[in-house]
Amino acid sequence: MPQITVDYSADLDDRLDRAGLAGAVHRACVDLVAARTPACKSRFRRTEETVVGDGAEEAAVVHIEIALLAGRAEEAKAALAESVLALLPEHIKGAEGVHLSTEVRDLEPAYRSARS
Repeated sequence: MPQITVDYSADLDDRLDRAGLAGAVHRACVDLVAARTPACKSRFRRTEETVVGDGAEEAAVVHIEIALLAGRAEEAKAALAESVLALLPEHIKGAEGVHLSTEVRDLEPAYRSARS
């Protein structure tokens, strides 16, 4: 736990500091929702095509989803979402105009994890 998924537009490939972003999000999870660093897992998914609004202008997008074990207060999840949203531009070269979003949600009760 936390399961962190970063979806990002393909044109950000060379501008997104993945390792730095993952480290910053992991620290935020530790600080704000009492996660343990070794439990944080991030994955990055390049999105080949994104459309914003009517699609008239090209637009880059970064969306981060953080899934946590249930039990955190809604205020803590909102604080984590705000914190991650605020730190995102620090990890994107030329972040101006990039559409940024984040969602913090509970994992389903059937979630299981193991290390082989």
